[in-house]
Amino acid sequence: MTKDLLIVAAGMGTRLRAKGNLKPLVELCGIPLIERALESAFAAGLSRAVVVTGYHSEILETFLESLSKDTGWHIETIHNPDFMYPNGLSVLKAAEKLSESFVLSMCDHFLEPALIEQLLSASKKRDEIALAVDGKLNNPYVDLEDVTKVCTKGRYITNIGKEIPLYNAFDTGVFHAGQALFEAIEKSGRDQNDYSISGGMLELAKENRAVTVDVSSHFWIDVDSPEMHEMATKWLNSNQPLIASR
Repeated sequence: MTKDLLIVAAGMGTRLRAKGNLKPLVELCGIPLIERALESAFAAGLSRAVVVTGYHSEILETFLESLSKDTGWHIETIHNPDFMYPNGLSVLKAAEKLSESFVLSMCDHFLEPALIEQLLSASKKRDEIALAVDGKLNNPYVDLEDVTKVCTKGRYITNIGKEIPLYNAFDTGVFHAGQALFEAIEKSGRDQNDYSISGGMLELAKENRAVTVDVSSHFWIDVDSPEMHEMATKWLNSNQPLIASR
């Protein structure tokens, strides 16, 4: 069973700077975004987290060390000095620390644990990477100018990116991944000079190895700007807590 989690938390978070200098530690209703991301994953049954740090890494790593001691969560960190470059480089940095199967998520995505549970329960081949997608194109909690769009045919991804003209789903930023993702990102970097996660998924899509799981029945939001932070706060204030906070 998949028990490992990889969280990318290396970027500078400039769009959310008005809420705090370090995005992973920006609080959402009193709890830092990175803690909420970890909390959801552990509630979904994962048991070991690897967090890739970058910008102000020493501050984030100190927080995570303290959080691990307070909660008993197994949290490891690895530093990506190239944090100003595409996010796929952060994924590659963690390759040696992860098992064959793991969940990849983003530090600023707030979501229900049930979303991860559904993703993990969906069947996929060993050499496939599954992306949790939202097929609800009228989702009011999606920032259309920033979200990564996905075009699918059946369960397979045919195109992915922020600027693609045709799409029928949104990328939630949560993947059921494995060794194939590392290889695909490296290939995308070599051949296309694109070291992004989406670049890797495009390489997999060429071989029908990038698949989707529609998780549109579960709440998720990318808290990447003050406006989305406000929307997430309002949602939390009007709903029961997804998980018990410490």
